[in-house]
This record gives sequence, structure tokens and C-alpha cells, in this order.
Amino acid sequence: MYRIAVDVMSGEKEPAELIAGALKALKEEAEIELTLIGEYDIISKELAKTDFDSKRLKIEKADQIITMDESPIKALRKKKNATVNVGAALLKESKIDAFISPGNTGSVMAAGLLRVGRIKGVSRPPIAIQFPAVNGSTLVLDNGANTDCSPENLQQFALMGQLYAENVMKIKNPRVALLNIGEEKRKGNNLTKETYELLNNDQSIKNFIGNVEGRDIFSKEVDVVVTDGFVGNVVLKTTEGAASFFLDLIKESFQTNLRSKIAALLLKPYLKKVLNKIDYRQYGGAPLLGVNGVVIISHGSSDGTAIYNAVKAAKNTVQEDIVSLIKTELEKNEELE
Repeated sequence: MYRIAVDVMSGEKEPAELIAGALKALKEEAEIELTLIGEYDIISKELAKTDFDSKRLKIEKADQIITMDESPIKALRKKKNATVNVGAALLKESKIDAFISPGNTGSVMAAGLLRVGRIKGVSRPPIAIQFPAVNGSTLVLDNGANTDCSPENLQQFALMGQLYAENVMKIKNPRVALLNIGEEKRKGNNLTKETYELLNNDQSIKNFIGNVEGRDIFSKEVDVVVTDGFVGNVVLKTTEGAASFFLDLIKESFQTNLRSKIAALLLKPYLKKVLNKIDYRQYGGAPLLGVNGVVIISHGSSDGTAIYNAVKAAKNTVQEDIVSLIKTELEKNEELE
């Protein structure tokens, strides 16, 4: 059984919606056991409205949440019974195999680092996010966990990203690239130039294809893109903004007149495919790679669909034992040095 815990209190949506998404995953995935973290009365009330396998579901009481405007570390220390503290403690004590939260990203990350702890040898755990691409998705890391990075940090991101893409995303011999302002090896700032040399000479990075530009993330030319958290977060927020702008334009265009409304009806099946492709909910959440357990950070606005997919993603990540794979690879690298 894969034991997965979900924080159902910290997101922007109502707990009822997150609980429904988690229960859908429980119903479809016979190999998981679910723990719902939050206020006991609220969770119990929602569970009373539906049928579920009570043998595979638990409630873990947590009556505090860390809000988006709180200082993550201060709040973690002050709010001992916050949902992210409770989830991280369960993971640390090996009572669960994975923890999912749509709460304050900084608090989930801090709980992963301070409560669960890093894998030995990992300098800075990155947030790894799947971006929609022509033939599936492209894994980009880091997306905001580490704003200032060294070339060695990015080298580790590349290694962990390669392992995740190969084992969880099932990409054979994933193509790893460095995000830069041009493809030429001499392009970029000191960080990218030094990182390029490290990745190019690192035999553990099996398929380093060099530099790529931001537009290449969405192409079919690359599988894993490495960057520092500052740039990665700018890319993420810009992509979200552009997608939202694009959708608003489409909606506005199709409401112009009767002809455009008829066109909208005809194109609806095709537009649905496009919308599904760029919908963050389909990926569920982003793993914080390099911590000593599976921590999935979901979007703050995650709904039931996103939580459903996050549970499935957590199960796959645990199933492929990504934590052990990272440990083994880092030990190998130490032996070679």
C-alpha cells in the first residue's frame, strides 16, 4: 500500500472540494491508503455525505493553517499544529509515504527542509514543475525554492531532474538542457557559463544537449530544463499569465457576434484539448526533489481535479522510489570524486 496524506485545509478552495478529489483517487487507486489532514469536524462532516473505503482512510487532526501572507519559518515555529507541520511530521516518522499540500509554498518547502530533512549530499532541494510541451511535458527545475544558486546546485538539479523524468515521467534517455539566453556555449552570465562546463563534463548526466532558450520549454526538443529558482519562477509566473491572457482573448473573441458563437460551438471539442494541455490541474503538483521523503506542492488554487491528480502523481513517485534513486546516484558520484 502507498500511504498518502493530503492537507485539505490550506488551499484557496473549500475543504469539501479537496476532499472530493482525494476520495475520487482513493476509489480509483486500490493500492493507496489516504490520510486527510485538517479540522476533524469539517472532514468528518464531508465524509458522512459519501461512501468510501473506511479501512483505507484516516483523519489526522490539525486545527491551524499557515496563510499566504505569513512568514513561513516563523509560522512553522509558532503554529505547531499547522497542517503542514503535521504532514511533515508524519512523513519524517515514516507513518506516510507522501505528503501533498496546496498551502503557502514557502511553508510547505520549509516544512520539507526543516521537518523532513534533506537527502544526504543534496545541497538545495528544487521545485520541479512539468510545463506543457508539444509531445507531452517538459520538467523545469528550480521554480522558486532557491533564488541564488551555484553551478554545483544546478548540476544536482540536472541529476535529480534526469532521474525523475526517466523513472516517474517514463521518458527514455531524457534530454537535459540548461536555460540560457542563447544556444551557444559562451552565452549567458557567469552562472550559466560555469554550469554549462559542469554539465557537459558530467558523465552521470547521460544526455546533456546544451543550452536552450525559454521558448524551447514548450517544444519537442528537450525533456528537462535546468535553471536557478529566480529565473524559473519568473518563467512559471509569465507562463501562467500568458495562458490566462490567451484564454481571456479566446472567450472575448467568441462572444463578439452570432457567427463567432457558432464558430465556438464547432471548435469546442478542439479547444477542450488545448485547454486540457495547458491546465496545471492535470499535473496535480510539483515535487520538492532532494528531501528525504515525497513532498508534493500543489497550486494554491487547486480544486478537486488537481488534488485527484496530485494523489496519483504522489503514488507514482513513491512507487518508483525516487528518494532512494537520488540517494544511490549521489553516493555513486561521491565514490567517483
